[in-house]
Amino acid sequence: MPLDVANAIEEVYRSEWGRVVATLIGMVGGDFDLAEECAQEAFAAAVTQWEKDGVPEYPRAWIISTARHKAIDRIRRKSRFEEELEPRLEQGSLDVATQPEVYSAEIPDDRLRLIFTCCHPAIAQDAQIALTLRNLCGLETDEIARAFLVPTTTMAQRLVRAKNKIREARIPYAVPETSEMAERLDAVLHVIYLVFNEGYSASSGGSLTRADLSAEAIRLGRLLVELLPDREALGLLALMLLHESRRAARTSSDGELVLLDDQDRRLWNRAQIAEGTALVERALTLRRPGPYTLQAAISAVHASSPVAAATDWRQIVALYDLLAQAVPSPVVELNRAVAVAMRDGAAAGLALVDAILARGDLDEYHLAHSARAELCRRLGRRDEARKSYARALALTRQDPERRFLQKRIDELKS
Repeated sequence: MPLDVANAIEEVYRSEWGRVVATLIGMVGGDFDLAEECAQEAFAAAVTQWEKDGVPEYPRAWIISTARHKAIDRIRRKSRFEEELEPRLEQGSLDVATQPEVYSAEIPDDRLRLIFTCCHPAIAQDAQIALTLRNLCGLETDEIARAFLVPTTTMAQRLVRAKNKIREARIPYAVPETSEMAERLDAVLHVIYLVFNEGYSASSGGSLTRADLSAEAIRLGRLLVELLPDREALGLLALMLLHESRRAARTSSDGELVLLDDQDRRLWNRAQIAEGTALVERALTLRRPGPYTLQAAISAVHASSPVAAATDWRQIVALYDLLAQAVPSPVVELNRAVAVAMRDGAAAGLALVDAILARGDLDEYHLAHSARAELCRRLGRRDEARKSYARALALTRQDPERRFLQKRIDELKS
């Protein structure tokens, strides 16, 4: 296969999988399995067809059109053709009478419908998130299983149960009325947050980030704010914009990891910082701030500092205190411990990190061991630092982080 065709297919798969599957689910009346299988078949067909005819002007439209026809063929092959086809014609837009040859560049966006469908309260929350990550982001089952720290077979069973629940309970493929949104909002926000996190700091692979996922999460966040300007929806959008503003400074020209203190802040996106900061201020005026708003406020403090040395760590620790009250978790404790180390010194931070690890809460979390290693390094405890870096290295699956940790270990050997 020519390299340009292979690259085009890979790019469309990475950037458009969620749009393709979400659109197809709407077309076939909410049949998740049929939509995903036909999407996969369409991408496989593209390998042969695009090599022969060239990459089409609108690759996503080509994929959706091809997948649509494959869905029609699959339904037609079923022995009970009329009983299987008619409900889908009534529920979706799978029209076998008309066969449009050309799609416009703009295809109806079903992704927010997909998230709200997956986040129906009748589905267990871990399954809600897993199902959305599978269908919206195209993450493989084993990748999702790693994120949840469960075996792949367990996650596969959760996904099957969630799809069965949607089918059996006839959960509509739709954004609910505003009055019904609130009961799903927390799960929807959490899903969008996880999508952004996977894009901002990929869980594995050769690249530190996935810009396509971050952009998709921000786009969904904007849609959600338009639908429901809840304080936490505003806070989440602010948080994503403020984090995204640092993307250009987070890696060196050769793709290596650059820590926050070492980043060239001239590369930070000031327009995103201004927008994110304004959203934080708006969210803070709406009742008691929630966890996304508090995290956004912390990011805004970092963004307002012209240089790392000017960071107001006292304010950041105070915000982490509020965050720990709102959503107590070992990860929040860890982040607060790092902030305390910056405010009160490495020894104070290390005592807090050691207490967290002593409880066994974050023993499998590579960033906890990396944080401990860094604090030990600052205190001149080289052997301890090297051991903690090695532990972090054994736990991370991301290549830039692995290279960074190995470099730290090598420096401590000299």
